[in-house]
Amino acid sequence: MAADDLTAPLGQQRRKSRRAIRVPVLPIVAGALGLFLVVFVLWAAVGNDPLGGEPMAIAPIPVQPAAKKSATAAVHGIAAGQAGPGRYFGPASVQGTASQQKRAPAPGTTTINIINGTTGAHQEVTIPAPADQSKSSPVPPVDQKFVEMTPQGAIPKIAADGTRPADAFAQPVKALPGKPDAPRIALIVGGLGVSAKDTTDALADLPGPVTLAFIPYANDATWVARARQQGHEVLLEAPMEPFDYPDNDSGPQTLLTSLTPQQNIVRLHWLMSRFQGYVGLINMMGARFTASEQAFGPILREIAGRGLIFVDDGSNPRSVAGRVAGANNLPFAQAATLDSVAAPGEIDRALDRLEATARQRHVAVGFASALPVSIARIANWVKSAASRGVLLVPITAVAMKDKPS
Repeated sequence: MAADDLTAPLGQQRRKSRRAIRVPVLPIVAGALGLFLVVFVLWAAVGNDPLGGEPMAIAPIPVQPAAKKSATAAVHGIAAGQAGPGRYFGPASVQGTASQQKRAPAPGTTTINIINGTTGAHQEVTIPAPADQSKSSPVPPVDQKFVEMTPQGAIPKIAADGTRPADAFAQPVKALPGKPDAPRIALIVGGLGVSAKDTTDALADLPGPVTLAFIPYANDATWVARARQQGHEVLLEAPMEPFDYPDNDSGPQTLLTSLTPQQNIVRLHWLMSRFQGYVGLINMMGARFTASEQAFGPILREIAGRGLIFVDDGSNPRSVAGRVAGANNLPFAQAATLDSVAAPGEIDRALDRLEATARQRHVAVGFASALPVSIARIANWVKSAASRGVLLVPITAVAMKDKPS
C-alpha cells in the first residue's frame, strides 16, 4: 500500500455513481388506453351482435320440407327452386282439410286479418258487428251546401238559398196526443266524446229528443253520426276561459279574454271544424269569458252569421249571452244545471224544479254532464214525462223563435 494512501483523509475518494433507470409509466398507461380504445372501436364497427351482449338461448328450428316450400312458392306464382332462405311469401293457401279451408264469415260478423310484424304470420279473427249495424243505414254525409272550407277545416255556413244549418239539422217535434199546449222541456247532456263508456251509455239509454253535446276533442267522430242517426240533435261544446285559467284548463284552443277578436275567431273555426251536423254551440266552462261582452260579443255574432244557435249552460249568472244574442238575431236558450250535486236525490229534485218551471213558463231547458248517475236519473225521468203531460223536445224547438215557413 502506498504511503500516500495511509496518510490520505478518509471519505475523499468519490464512488462511481449508478445511473438510475426511470420507467415512463404515464406514456405506457396512455398507450394502453389508446390501444384499448382502437380495439373497441374496431370491434363495434365490425362485430355483428344485435343483442349487445344480452343473455340469449339457442333453440333448434324445424326446417320446412322442400315439397311444402315448393307448394307455397307455387301458390304465389313462383317457380319451384326460387323460394330460398330469407324469403317470406305469406301463409300457404294449399288446399287441405275442411277445417283448414277459409270459411265465409257468419252473418252479422266481421273478419279482420292480424299480421305478426315479427314473423309475418297471418291470423284471422272474427268479431261481432255493432248492434245497430244491420238494423239501420248509416247517416248520409252533411250536405256540402252547409260547409265552408277554411284554413282551420270545414265549418258550417248558411246555404246559398238562405237555409240555416240549425234548420237543416233540427229534429221534428212529436206533439202529445190531445195536448197541443203541453209544457215543453229540452234536456241536454254534455261532455260526451271522451269517455267511451259514458258516451255509449248515453246513446243507449237516452231517447232521441234528448240533445247531446260533444266536446271538440272527441276520440271518435262517428259517435256524432250515431247520435244524429238515433234522432238526437247535437251541440258543439266550445271551451271558454274560466276565472282560474290556466290552473283550471278547459283544453286546447280555448277562447280567451286576452286574445283579440280575430284570434278568438280563428280558434272558434278550429273548434267548429272538429265534426259536422250540429245545430249550435254551448259553452264549456267560461265564467270569465261569457261575462266579457268585448270578448264574447264577436263570437256570438259569428255563430249567428253561420246559421247556428247558442245555448248558455246556466253556470254563470253574469253571462252576457242573452243580451248579445237578442241584439244579433241569434237563436238562444239558457239552461238550468241539473247535477251541480251529483247525487240521485238531488238530480231528481232538480228535474222536479225544471218541470215546475216549464208548467209556469211553458218552456224550460236543463243541462247535465255525462255522469253515469245523471244519465240514469234523466233516463228514468223521461219514461214517465209524457204521462204527466210534459213534452220532451230537442233544443231547437225551444231556441228557434223565427224558423222560416
